Amino acid sequence: MRSADEQRLLGTGEPIRIVAVDDHSLLRGALCQLLHAEDDLCVVGEADTSEGLGDLVESSGAHVVLLDVEMPNHHAPTVVSELTARFPRLRVLMLSMYGDGPLVHELLARGAHGYLHKSTPCASLLSAIRGAVAPNPQVMVALQGSVIPETAFRGAGQSLSPREREVLTHVADALSNRQIAHELGITEATVKRHLRNIFERLGAASRIEAVNKAVDARLIESARKGR
Repeated sequence: MRSADEQRLLGTGEPIRIVAVDDHSLLRGALCQLLHAEDDLCVVGEADTSEGLGDLVESSGAHVVLLDVEMPNHHAPTVVSELTARFPRLRVLMLSMYGDGPLVHELLARGAHGYLHKSTPCASLLSAIRGAVAPNPQVMVALQGSVIPETAFRGAGQSLSPREREVLTHVADALSNRQIAHELGITEATVKRHLRNIFERLGAASRIEAVNKAVDARLIESARKGR
């Protein structure tokens, strides 16, 4: 039985409306069967392609999209960007057979609220769905063999952008703001602005703390050798 808090995730008591998108019909069918068994979840749409997905989300009033990463004629980062721009309150959870770190981070930066390996236990998937629409949304990354709630990066806008990760990677390599500006072809003032945003998003008070938090969360790699 769901707790009272879980049943009020949306603030209205209505079921969480879900669209499932996967080109493998058997897997999609099994997924929908799992979701239908939960009294606070409701599958309101299915698709085997991301083409026309925005219109399906609009017509179904979906709160969450479960989106397969690997499908024909489908570029997941672009689809996520388009969906989150068109529907700012929509929660997009990615499903995949692979755990490609850079892709995971790009999808989160573009607005995805989670990335789950298809071997993830059912309980973790259900938790990710409910957590995504909770009053304080939680981004979950569940790769093969592990489940990592990224509670420090709640909300789509709180994952680092690709440019911010570049800046912070150079910070990890002990480059100064001037050196980072030269490496990236931007102004020193722009570097400082990126750092302010990074500190705010990571809740960091210093360059070292920001690097450590980003490395721990696997947003960037640790300092490269040979510098």
